Amino acid sequence: MLTAINDLLWGPGTLGLLLGTGIFLTVRMRFLPWRRMGCALRAALGREARQADRGGVSPFSALMTTLAATIGTGNIAGVAAALAAGGPGALIWMELSALLGMATILTESLLSVQYRKRDRRGVRHGGPMYVMEAAFGVRFGRLLGRLFAVFAVGASFGIGCMTQANAITGALTSTFALPAELIGALAAALTLIVIAGGIRGISRITTVLVPLMSLFYLAAGLWVIGGNLEHLLPGLRSMFRCAFSPQAIAGGAAGAALRWGIARGVLSNEAGLGSTGITAASADTADPVKQGYISMTGAVFDTLLLCTVTGLAICCSGVLGTLDAQGAPVDGAALTILAFETVLGPLGSRILTFSIVLFAFSTILGWEYQGEQCFLYLTGGGGRLLYRLLYALAVLFGATQRQDTVYLLCDICNALMCMPNLLCLLVMSGQAARSVRQYDAFFRRV
Repeated sequence: MLTAINDLLWGPGTLGLLLGTGIFLTVRMRFLPWRRMGCALRAALGREARQADRGGVSPFSALMTTLAATIGTGNIAGVAAALAAGGPGALIWMELSALLGMATILTESLLSVQYRKRDRRGVRHGGPMYVMEAAFGVRFGRLLGRLFAVFAVGASFGIGCMTQANAITGALTSTFALPAELIGALAAALTLIVIAGGIRGISRITTVLVPLMSLFYLAAGLWVIGGNLEHLLPGLRSMFRCAFSPQAIAGGAAGAALRWGIARGVLSNEAGLGSTGITAASADTADPVKQGYISMTGAVFDTLLLCTVTGLAICCSGVLGTLDAQGAPVDGAALTILAFETVLGPLGSRILTFSIVLFAFSTILGWEYQGEQCFLYLTGGGGRLLYRLLYALAVLFGATQRQDTVYLLCDICNALMCMPNLLCLLVMSGQAARSVRQYDAFFRRV
């Protein structure tokens, strides 16, 4: 039954709504998210983005915390699963969904910064919940906000916590034969230590961890691509042929590349889910549009770089379509490991193990903050310590238990998160588009 519900929620209607919202926002903003991509990258990586007051986090730290949540095992296993199910053309549709999702991320982030609030301690809180109150009024907006928050809390315990802990266990037990109970206990303890410091404690770790782990994985992936360089052009031709053939665009079974590419692209960069806006609202900035642009670059780093490197490594290594001992196609992390081993040998599996552990742990940290903010919205600001303790226990549980049902529940929660969020973005699109155009006009004058 859960499988049927999941297939229905993530069917053509939801994917079309996600993609259509991205197209609508991109056009309404006069393609400024694409035209100003270079400026956004400079703003995200510049010195000014690293500055914050004593009580907040810098825009760069907020971006790294967002990337911590989005850069996860999906960049390794999720890309491979999309290619195995949808063929090499799925990678093209992942990238196109990221390009269109940039406008969605920009919109939800700038609105979350604009409508964020401060509590009695002066700490910033924001996200789609507060934007919904502004868009639909307190009564109906708060109802939508609570629905969003409930599903976001569910997703934080599932896709953000238990499934990631399970991926850490799977990687370390298969490579080093470590006991799952020990891995779970260590992961839970480390999680509790980091999240005890709140957003500042989390951001201190993610600001160091995310760039280092991303560069490490990119270097290894480019090494694999370089080692299979003679197969790169044939691989690219296969990708474009699979993505844009009439059969792929027509849909049905032949449209697997489009379906799987868009679905995995959305789950990778989370454009439209609303989670990015929650972290963006924590940034110490007075400029909502600038923070929106900075947050938008997350899709570039997550999907256009990391997912692309994974996909190209698989496509040019010739392992796509490999069958396992039971005669079933190899997919997920196992397929990516095969690709890396074509150049790196046994070292490839160890590099992938190390990457999975780092990616999964960073996702646990990033999603904890997002889930905690939604939990506080539901409780009126209380129960922070309770949520953190439950979250750490969920890490321990997820590390030692099978997660088949949890995966389905997570996908359902993600789909139900995006529906009220996308409705809110469409209602507020005019205001967001005006802000972006005015921001651009101001800087062209000066």
